[in-house]
Amino acid sequence: MFRFKQFSVDQTGCAMKINTDGVLLGAMAGEGEPLNILDIGTGTGVIALMLAQRFTEAKIDAVEIDEQAAGTATNNFSNSPFESRLTLYAKGFEQFFEDHPEKRYDLIVSNPPFYINSLQSPGIKTNLAKHAADGFFERLISILATQLVEQGTCWLILPVDTAELVKNLAVQHKLYLQKIITIHSFKDDAAHREILAFGRSVAQPISESFVIYNEPKVYTEMYRNVLRDFLTIF
Repeated sequence: MFRFKQFSVDQTGCAMKINTDGVLLGAMAGEGEPLNILDIGTGTGVIALMLAQRFTEAKIDAVEIDEQAAGTATNNFSNSPFESRLTLYAKGFEQFFEDHPEKRYDLIVSNPPFYINSLQSPGIKTNLAKHAADGFFERLISILATQLVEQGTCWLILPVDTAELVKNLAVQHKLYLQKIITIHSFKDDAAHREILAFGRSVAQPISESFVIYNEPKVYTEMYRNVLRDFLTIF
């Protein structure tokens, strides 16, 4: 059980445990007051729960293809103070939109599988959570491009090399980079993740840099500020 300030997250049966990528996306994705939000590949449900805390009027749908993880996320939603605004769909995003073609969102977020064409890790669940087969991002971006409202945005967190692939795919589907946040472990380290925000309008993207540590086990003030409302250690 991972305890946040306003909710707790059981991680039973989830291949992808709570990690820095997920909590950063949950704390930073979205701007303004989105009312309809989708979390693709919710896992434990932590990103959806963080978004529910941040956007107090929003209704949030979450999809999860792994049956056991979907059950865990459902329980986490039910045990949270945001239960009435969270809905879990135990299916993949493609099936979800086949079943609900009318759905449109102000904000779509995902911490997707990203090891494209890499050596598969042991265990079916871990493979499902971490590895994207050929065409995965093509399918994801093509669907996102049709399910955002006109002023909506999609936020993803990705390794740097995968981010380059996704940027190119997005342009092909008329989704344009609005913001990029490069994530660094230490100030002088190369970026290891990028948070990308896409929208329908052509824009000069805002570029920001985010550093996690001042030194080993000592968090930066920017990290503390971003996660202060969520993590009990701050």
